[in-house]
Amino acid sequence: MAHHPEQGWSLLCNGVLLFEDTGELLPDGQIIAPHRVMTAA
Repeated sequence: MAHHPEQGWSLLCNGVLLFEDTGELLPDGQIIAPHRVMTAA
């Protein structure tokens, strides 16, 4: 696993690139959109 919080991403041991905004890029190139719950200010 590689973790780069200053850049907002982590590379998991299964090849998934995980972004701080909860989005993901899978090893096969599939994109998973961010799914963070948005709250009203």
